Amino acid sequence: MSEAIQNASSWLRDMLAWAPDNLVGALILAIAAAIALSIHRTVLRLLRRLLRGRHPYVRSFLLVTTRLTRLALLVLALFVALPVTPFDADTTAILAKLLVIASIVLVGWATITAVNMAANLYLRRLQIDTRDNLIVRKQLTQVRLMTRAVNTLLVIATAGIALMTLEPVRQYGVSLFASAGVAGLIVGLAARPVLSNLFAGIQIAMTQPLRIDDGVLIENEYGRVEEITSTYVVIRLWDLRRLIVPLTYVIEKPFQNWTRETSALIGSVMLYVDYTTPVERVRAKLIEVVTASALWDGDVVKLHVTDAKDNVIELRAIASARSAGDTFDLRCEIREKLIDFLQREIPTALPRTRQEVVGAETRGSGPPDRPSPPPPQ
Repeated sequence: MSEAIQNASSWLRDMLAWAPDNLVGALILAIAAAIALSIHRTVLRLLRRLLRGRHPYVRSFLLVTTRLTRLALLVLALFVALPVTPFDADTTAILAKLLVIASIVLVGWATITAVNMAANLYLRRLQIDTRDNLIVRKQLTQVRLMTRAVNTLLVIATAGIALMTLEPVRQYGVSLFASAGVAGLIVGLAARPVLSNLFAGIQIAMTQPLRIDDGVLIENEYGRVEEITSTYVVIRLWDLRRLIVPLTYVIEKPFQNWTRETSALIGSVMLYVDYTTPVERVRAKLIEVVTASALWDGDVVKLHVTDAKDNVIELRAIASARSAGDTFDLRCEIREKLIDFLQREIPTALPRTRQEVVGAETRGSGPPDRPSPPPPQ
């Protein structure tokens, strides 16, 4: 391709020797770009035709890298054609500098693409739709957070290297930070939220106080961790709302993680019944209900009298399930069936309010009073 571009550029320069040098140089670069784009389109079309219906990973690779390879061929063609153009020395130097910056951006883009493809290829092997998916959620959280952190660092490094190639900007930056510490302080304060979230993301990836698909209670809202970005966490609540929490919140403030070590949870049901309730019968019914339920994991089922109030006693039934969702459903099932049992079998166990009516004391129980004697005459 390079030889064809150089031959075409030399022939065009000789043909247009009478035209202005800038016009001839622009035409040469445009033809070089057209040749590169046409070659890229033709090769990509042939590869898609050869891979039709086969090798899905290769086809997805071609789809992801289409723009990247197009830019690479374009920059290469312009590099090859630039020495043949009749531009003056200053214009050639400026164009060469721009091509160098484009090459740096291209390398950074290719590195970010490679990191994302490697992460996606690794994540495809994970199956998160299982009941006990603790290890999968750990790996998923680590890979996603570390990928975003590496991408952020690569973007910063690419931008920094590209700016370092420009002499005026490099000298200005060095003199600015060397002579004015206030400017560095302002830049540091401006970048503090970005850097704090970046470091918080790395810390979450390493220590994992929460993971993807964890059941958490944050700000009195229960939900599942749906996504962890480079700056915030998305919590999918039970009613399909989304709670957006900054990464620094997870590091700095307490919250409840219901699936930190395992997805199994113990759910409790509170019942308030009359003092005459036979507790053993209620306990036996609880064990019968829980053991017959498909939601129970076979671990914990108990009934305790946890309080005695003025008019009722408090019964706490607990049972374990494999996940937070199963625990909620099991609690509802226990509550419904125990209430139905009390209504049908022990109606006197339902809470009652007792009152005692005391009548007024009756008078005249003794002999009638004698009439008083008349007054003396």
